[in-house]
Amino acid sequence: MERLYKKIEENGFVCVGLDTSLDYIPEKMKKNKSVSEQLFDFNKEIIDNTKDVCAIYKVQIAYYESYGIEGMLAYKNTLKYLRDNDLLSIADVKRSDIAQSASQYAKAHFSGDFEADFMTLNPYMGMDSISPYLEFIKNKDKGVFVLLRTSNPGANDFECLRLKDDSELFYTIGDKLKELNDKLIDNSGYGPIGLVVGATHKEEVEKIRQRYKNMFFLIPGFGAQKADSLNVYKLLNSLNGGVVNSSRAILKNYLNYDDGEDKIGDYAREKCIETRKEIQSNGIL
Repeated sequence: MERLYKKIEENGFVCVGLDTSLDYIPEKMKKNKSVSEQLFDFNKEIIDNTKDVCAIYKVQIAYYESYGIEGMLAYKNTLKYLRDNDLLSIADVKRSDIAQSASQYAKAHFSGDFEADFMTLNPYMGMDSISPYLEFIKNKDKGVFVLLRTSNPGANDFECLRLKDDSELFYTIGDKLKELNDKLIDNSGYGPIGLVVGATHKEEVEKIRQRYKNMFFLIPGFGAQKADSLNVYKLLNSLNGGVVNSSRAILKNYLNYDDGEDKIGDYAREKCIETRKEIQSNGIL
């Protein structure tokens, strides 16, 4: 998390989501290539043109799993390319399991072919679905982002259920994670256990940021889901303490321009800078 904090200080808080689909890769980029090469070459074009204007890359595994072995080869090669270029990565896998199964997920995504710097986790099986990752967090300099308050419309179905003390379920989960994180604070002032906090719930963002001061946020909802930039600004902490994910809005920005197919990376870069500026502008209102 300390590396991520420093990267944000240098490059800003944008997280580029590599939700890469063959549907929006230009035909001329696909010619005479395998599926894995098509996906990886598109990702490489995005990475090469955005690596100095973003903090981290989030690789959503579902997009690669959907293409079978070829897709997972592209997933592997993308993560390796990020490591080789000293860039940070989040494996967006949302794992949720306990005991040895969780340990194997940790091993799978914190080492070997699919090694990433961070993983996303689903906490709804309990704290014993989080604890198996602590070995890698403490000994291998890894981090996790755990689902707290997600940006999707159905989030209220479970996350906001009222408990006997009239608190909402997601705050109870957050408090337990905070207790664990507080024992692991580093020089950045944050710990390695972060939270996924969507920017689509404007009435809650300030309270969540205040309650979890020493926790990094992975913030979805800006971009294609059109969350208000002010909500995003309030979830950050002096423009740090979190990363703002944007996937399709960045990857597909080239489609908005007549010469886009020749400048995929340029227009992705432009969208990263535009996203950063739009959110930063809330600080001078």
